[in-house]
Amino acid sequence: MPYTRWSPNFTAFETYQSEIDTQSASSIRKQTQQLLWWKAHIGHYILTDVTPALIAEHRDLIARGDGIRRANSTVNLYLAALSHALTIAVREWAWLDDSPMRKVSRPKNPRGRVRFLSDEERQRLLDACKVSRNTYLYTIVILALSTGARRGELLSLHWADVDLKRAVLTFRETKNGETRSVPLTGYALDVLTTHAKVRRLDTTLVFPNNTGTQPASIREAWEYAVKRAEIANFRFHDLRHTAASYLAMNGASLAEIAEVLGHKTLAMVKRYAHLSEAHTRNVVQRMNTAIFGQ
Repeated sequence: MPYTRWSPNFTAFETYQSEIDTQSASSIRKQTQQLLWWKAHIGHYILTDVTPALIAEHRDLIARGDGIRRANSTVNLYLAALSHALTIAVREWAWLDDSPMRKVSRPKNPRGRVRFLSDEERQRLLDACKVSRNTYLYTIVILALSTGARRGELLSLHWADVDLKRAVLTFRETKNGETRSVPLTGYALDVLTTHAKVRRLDTTLVFPNNTGTQPASIREAWEYAVKRAEIANFRFHDLRHTAASYLAMNGASLAEIAEVLGHKTLAMVKRYAHLSEAHTRNVVQRMNTAIFGQ
């Protein structure tokens, strides 16, 4: 007999997975691997027997891995997947009075890395992108640097999301599932306007592949450009950190940076605080110098 939504057995994972596949953001659908792990290890338990102690035991099992210790951030991804399933079970399906996850401690994530381009590195990278055989790469990198958008957000852009008259980009395929609009100014606006003049008419995608049915792939072109520019330890996502760092160094507050990047809280942008504080210190110093002299 198949399990229904109201089954007390925790193998009702199928119900949860089928519902988030159609109702939730793409970031939640990516939790399938973690959900399958939980299903394999505790799916045979009655839901009310999934205690904080049981979860903590398996949290430590995840951390140990198969002889190779997993990072705290990876452990937290597994816990987050289970936590969301249990929250739905409490709030929407009334299977539980409270989530046992509330009493399970989570390992502390390391401070997020901040790798941003120096002026010299930025120029070398842009020069390498400009001569790339991938005709989209230069425009995409310029947009990433000027808006702080993720690669997936840029590649999933449709022309309906581009308003050149108002100079605004609207990102719909975002990590948190919420639509975000970012202004376009200066050189980035000029570059995208030029790109729009030669846009393909057989697709609505701003950066389509050869068939026009899917976004283009830029992975190989990006990796070659970074290598050609002789830039070490730099990923495409670091362009997002670069944009945020430039914002901080040019006087943007943490709240303003969070709004541009699409973060709901300031926690994710606190890594840029020291850059913002350094800018503030310089501003105050210049003010005092102007008033009181050297």
